[in-house]
Amino acid sequence: MPKLTFFNLPEDKRDNLVQAAKKEFSRVPLSEALISNIIKEAKISRGSFYQYFEDKEDAYFYLLDEYAKDNKEKMIGFLKETDGDIFTTFIRMFDAMLIKISDQENRDFFKNTFLNMNHRIENSFSTTFKQDKIQNKIRELSSLINIEKLNVSDEDEIPHVIEILRVITFHNLIKNFKLNLTAEESRKNYMTEIELLKRGLYKG
Repeated sequence: MPKLTFFNLPEDKRDNLVQAAKKEFSRVPLSEALISNIIKEAKISRGSFYQYFEDKEDAYFYLLDEYAKDNKEKMIGFLKETDGDIFTTFIRMFDAMLIKISDQENRDFFKNTFLNMNHRIENSFSTTFKQDKIQNKIRELSSLINIEKLNVSDEDEIPHVIEILRVITFHNLIKNFKLNLTAEESRKNYMTEIELLKRGLYKG
């Protein structure tokens, strides 16, 4: 979490520092990123950097947390627009991500994130969809998700549905970066898996 001095910065200076950090984390994964490059790009001293962040990890996870907050707002918005259709919501989320990574710097940043995923990164990056986070706000989300469109016994199964969709979404994003797929190829693969899930795989 950034220090209070970071949030007290004028917006333009705060944005400048965030963009400098993002540029460095787009260049290389977190483990290889250099604070010296961030402060050079932001035109601040090393001492100033440590007035705002504990270390480079602090800056990195701030970026991920901000993205997660934006994702959560998008998810709630899509749920409202689709009358609580969780499948259509995830498809729209995936499409939004494909648009976001069409920008090269965004693509490099998220490529470094997804292809160097560890437990802490996944926890931060997937805050929007994590089951424990959803359970903490189950009332809010249950009021938005149309349970009548799902083959579930009760609301307690909704977090499991979301977790399955989250895993499929992450898997397809990782595949996009690993295989350098086009947006069209990624969406085709994603929709195939979503349609299979919607139909069910077991005849019984």
